[in-house]
Amino acid sequence: MTFQRARRPEQRAERRRAILATAAAMLTEMPVADVSLNELSRRVGLAKSNVLNYFDSREAVLLELSSSELSAWVQDLASALPHKAPEAEAIDERADRLVATIVGALAKRPVLCDLISTQAAVLERNITTETALTFKRAALVAYEELITVVVGVLPELGPEGAGRFIAAASLLAGAIWTHSHPVPAILAAYETDPALSAIRMEFEPAMTDALRALLYGALPRDQGR
Repeated sequence: MTFQRARRPEQRAERRRAILATAAAMLTEMPVADVSLNELSRRVGLAKSNVLNYFDSREAVLLELSSSELSAWVQDLASALPHKAPEAEAIDERADRLVATIVGALAKRPVLCDLISTQAAVLERNITTETALTFKRAALVAYEELITVVVGVLPELGPEGAGRFIAAASLLAGAIWTHSHPVPAILAAYETDPALSAIRMEFEPAMTDALRALLYGALPRDQGR
């Protein structure tokens, strides 16, 4: 793919979309750590300096993708969960449904999970203040939408409790994803020694257990379960 110089705003917007689409395609083939600006530039058909005319760094590209993925995931949850808790459904049933829906929707978005797992340590390290503001403002919108979704299922939490649950759940998602997707040497070790299966982590079961413990700890104590 090659481009002529983008002169008009719509041409620049198209160029940005092409860069983002190429980066998204790369993330289906490789982890975030392996996505380089050199390879991204080569695949999109631009010099690295030209890519940097649209994004201030590789990390800025990946943060914008992360915002898009997060927004789409929130919409997945909003579509899959009721906007108002059914009165006849017990609190533990609603909690289990919320956890199952969150974990299932995350498992279907490995790119989002990989981006979350590298966000603080990698993606937020080489960016401008402008990029940081754009990313964090998008994250705030998603956070507020998630609070609405969670409170719709479990009004007992209230917005403050839902916010605490979401913040902790996002940290857990990144950590559990990282440990459940180890590097080849660790995978080989697990395969070589079956006894190591006791410490091998699988994403969906581990995330389910962690969110259940987190959620039930956050629910009001006087609610029967």
